[in-house]
Amino acid sequence: MISSMTGFARQECAGAFGTLVCEIRSVNHRFLDAAVRLPESCRALETELRQLLARDLRRGKVDCTLLHRPATAAGALQVDEATLTQLVARSTELARTLPEQGRINVLELLRWPGVLRDEQPDSEALFHAVRALFAATLKDLSSARLREGQRLTDLIVQRCVVLEELVAQVRARLPEVLARVRTRLEERLRELGGELNQERIEQEIVLLLHRLDVAEELDRLTGHIEETRRTMDAPEAAGRRLDFLLQEFNREANTLSSKSQDLETTRVAVEMKVVIEQMREQVQNIE
Repeated sequence: MISSMTGFARQECAGAFGTLVCEIRSVNHRFLDAAVRLPESCRALETELRQLLARDLRRGKVDCTLLHRPATAAGALQVDEATLTQLVARSTELARTLPEQGRINVLELLRWPGVLRDEQPDSEALFHAVRALFAATLKDLSSARLREGQRLTDLIVQRCVVLEELVAQVRARLPEVLARVRTRLEERLRELGGELNQERIEQEIVLLLHRLDVAEELDRLTGHIEETRRTMDAPEAAGRRLDFLLQEFNREANTLSSKSQDLETTRVAVEMKVVIEQMREQVQNIE
């Protein structure tokens, strides 16, 4: 099933560990390029989360951000009495040495590192919540990419239909165009007059018509359209194969245009290239 490389997902959860917010966004890229930003409290999970990303996503520039806001402890503040006693004693000594600048500020004492103890969250509970939240966000992202992929599929299928119609127009005009070229050549030869080797003339006309014949290009275009549909129905990632097919589409349309000896065929070839370019823009977003 076709999946886009463009998507966004956001999930949030709360518990005794605080609040977790996970955001994952992705855009198109030739390969999988993942950036995972985690708070220090969850840094140990980085390798595991990257492996989850690589398991579910094949291509795209992916930006994942996890925020952790620890819960505010209820009740009285926890003070390290031993550290505070040592700090007060040292401050008192300094106050006696510098009486003019030695007033002790209680709030400054509390700000001293280690005086107030933070209650450490349960790491297991936090990691379990991070894993669950990340998996849910990744699932939402995959769903968003699939929805966008379905929209891209519809657009490409529509353009395949347009290409088929344009190929049919050129194919229908092909006998008339070749007959017109042959007639024009024969008229010019008659204008030259004189003795001409009719057999040699016929051979040259056949060779010229063969060079101007675009039936082979039309057949290849039809084959590329069929292959595009088969690729889009396949279960595996299709972006790179479709990108290659679009290069082949463009090659055949250019050859058709260069061989054309008919104004209408040239116009149709230009329309083909416009449609092919529209398809190429859509394929750039497919995983």
